Amino acid sequence: MNLVAILGGALFGAGVCISGMVRPSKVIGFLDFGGAWDPSLLVVMGSALAVSIVAWRIVAKLRTPRFGVAFPAPPSPLVDARLIGGAAVFGVGWGLSGYCPGPALVSLVSGVTAVFVFCAAMIAAMFIVELDDRSHHPDG
Repeated sequence: MNLVAILGGALFGAGVCISGMVRPSKVIGFLDFGGAWDPSLLVVMGSALAVSIVAWRIVAKLRTPRFGVAFPAPPSPLVDARLIGGAAVFGVGWGLSGYCPGPALVSLVSGVTAVFVFCAAMIAAMFIVELDDRSHHPDG
């Protein structure tokens, strides 16, 4: 197993637990601008952004990745209906359930029924997208 991936996953899991992102009430409180708004997740998002900016500045100076064969290709600049639809589904799911995919996976250990329902729906949606991809691109 890749030790770097295991350590990264453990760090992510600890971070979402400490920040409260595994608690739907915390996330929904952040999205409740008209009521009891909880801005504390701005600190989480800002911290993640700061770490990403520093990390990308370091990575940009490397010729090859330290833990891999090659850097991934840059993301597509295309903004199409599929991207907008996916972002909308993500946003609605996050707003209604209070779960984001990563923290939801971490939350599975809680045994809460709602997180199992969310993860099952997320996996079903991923499967449907994969089937759609295969129907549009049968060779790839």
